[in-house]
Amino acid sequence: MKATACSRIRAGLRAGLLTALGLCLGAAPAFAGDIRALVLDDRGTPLADAVVIASPVGRAPTPGPTPDASVIQDQRNKEFVPYVLAIAVGTPVHFPNHDDIRHHVYSFSPAKPFELPLYSGTPAAPVLFDKPGVVILGCNIHDWMVGYIYVSESPYFAKTGTDGTATLGALPSGDYVVRIWHPQLAADERSTAVTLAVPASGAVATTGKITLKAGFRVRRAPIPGRSGY
Repeated sequence: MKATACSRIRAGLRAGLLTALGLCLGAAPAFAGDIRALVLDDRGTPLADAVVIASPVGRAPTPGPTPDASVIQDQRNKEFVPYVLAIAVGTPVHFPNHDDIRHHVYSFSPAKPFELPLYSGTPAAPVLFDKPGVVILGCNIHDWMVGYIYVSESPYFAKTGTDGTATLGALPSGDYVVRIWHPQLAADERSTAVTLAVPASGAVATTGKITLKAGFRVRRAPIPGRSGY
């Protein structure tokens, strides 16, 4: 009797484990592939600081990782660093000031209007970017300081490096609409859209060529013995 009871218990445990394993496998995401993008300007030159965004067609995106709570939009040598920061909706961003003078950071952009009055060091609380869109940063003290934060509604995005390339990795297989944004993009971001099929493994390559509008940066206002005020 004891042996029979033990056998039944072991059989029940095995069945439970197999059921749990089946549920885990059933909940696992589809096989994933990559998008490898090359972004060129209208002269065919690789373009840095372009954001490449992929949105799945006909389905909601697989939830991305929890937004990184240590994202930084720095201020160094009286400039925003990086010039373009790409983040997901719901990401808190810290704004440390590593200069030896105070800055006054602000934005009037609908996606996130905010203001950090004159300060040095790092504000105690980060700024939460809770809506998608482009946020243009400025400094009330230094007019030439301009930066951009692209807040993506999709968890699948990446920014190009100096070679004009960006890789969006581990996307569940399927069709995606891929768009490109850049601070000097002359047309609407939606005009850059193409549809790509991401394979179950490996990568699909795409090249986007975009037209840029003329860039304008306020010149630094030098004072004797210093590079700016």
